[in-house]
Amino acid sequence: MFDLPPRPEYFSPSHQAFRHSLRDFVAREIAPHVNDWDEAGGFPRELYRKAAEIGLIGMGYPEDLGGTPADLFFGIVSAEELARAGSGGLQASLGSHGIALPPLVAHGSEALKRRVVPAVLTGEKIAALAITEPGGGSDVAALRTTAIRDGDNYVVNGEKTFITSGMRADFLMVAVRTDPANRGPGGVSLLLVDGDTPGLSRTELKKMGWWASDTAHLHFDGCRVPMANLVGEEGRGFKAIMHNFNHERLMMATLACAYAEACTNEALAWARERKTFGAALSERQVIRHKLVDMVARIESARALVYDLAFRLQSGLGAADDLVARCCMAKVVATQAMQFCADQAVQILGGMGFMRGTKSERIYREVKVMMIGGGSEEIMKDLAARQLRI
Repeated sequence: MFDLPPRPEYFSPSHQAFRHSLRDFVAREIAPHVNDWDEAGGFPRELYRKAAEIGLIGMGYPEDLGGTPADLFFGIVSAEELARAGSGGLQASLGSHGIALPPLVAHGSEALKRRVVPAVLTGEKIAALAITEPGGGSDVAALRTTAIRDGDNYVVNGEKTFITSGMRADFLMVAVRTDPANRGPGGVSLLLVDGDTPGLSRTELKKMGWWASDTAHLHFDGCRVPMANLVGEEGRGFKAIMHNFNHERLMMATLACAYAEACTNEALAWARERKTFGAALSERQVIRHKLVDMVARIESARALVYDLAFRLQSGLGAADDLVARCCMAKVVATQAMQFCADQAVQILGGMGFMRGTKSERIYREVKVMMIGGGSEEIMKDLAARQLRI
């Protein structure tokens, strides 16, 4: 199998020990079930609790909120090892708190943090981020969902779509416009909306991929949300959202490399086993060349991702340079995933078109990785502006 040795300049013995324990967890609790969960369109809530028990859910969060402090490379290890199961849908929903909680931890009141964060980190509750709107896409500053003050509450009206874990989330971190007169980023705030708030309705969305992840369209119809649920200051939500995106894009780039590796390994195993005209596929020069091209794409993208993580963790580089690198890493890594998924299905031939192979599932999931968290076109344009090209 294609599995390069650890990089000691990035991963300490503690990182490697965590990697091995997580690999065992994935092999025992996740990998045997991913096909069934994909076909069922979801996975048991119990998995959140099991993941919390091994420290996966709380990794990187403050100890006083029930978390376990960890650096960026522990996050990379967790992303890479979960991706070995080859189910982006499961990984997206199991990790939806990873994009929902950081703004709360960074900017929320102590009372709100203590009510929400520990319950999520134990796997008891589920948190989701609700930014995207039907008419907005990547244009976050143009969002239309409003939150207007009325006494001690905000009254929320509007819609959100493509929300990961949106069907069963207990807490929703929602981007709202608290100043309707300000149509730009200055009118945007973040509001924590409880999942049982009257006036909140949810519609399940059917997707090309990520079948195991529940994805929802949310409708807010006069939802009354306490002012105490405001996260940070009014009108300061846009900056928090943009900061959150940097980490999300780094993790998506990490995942893209890992999914590319998962389908490459499946293709390699198939090529060694499959016989054509008296010889294994792996003995055919054209197949070996395909596999080498796949490995080269993965390793090139991964080098960019690891270097970016090191720079972010060490505080190396100006902010605009790091934003540009996040954008470029996501583009390069998702292109590598796209290439490897396509080549893996080609190598598997008819079996690659069958449901139940990692390569078929990852092939269906490529596009959400290239679009989610900022589309490839948006990423390139943002990188160009940050680099003043």
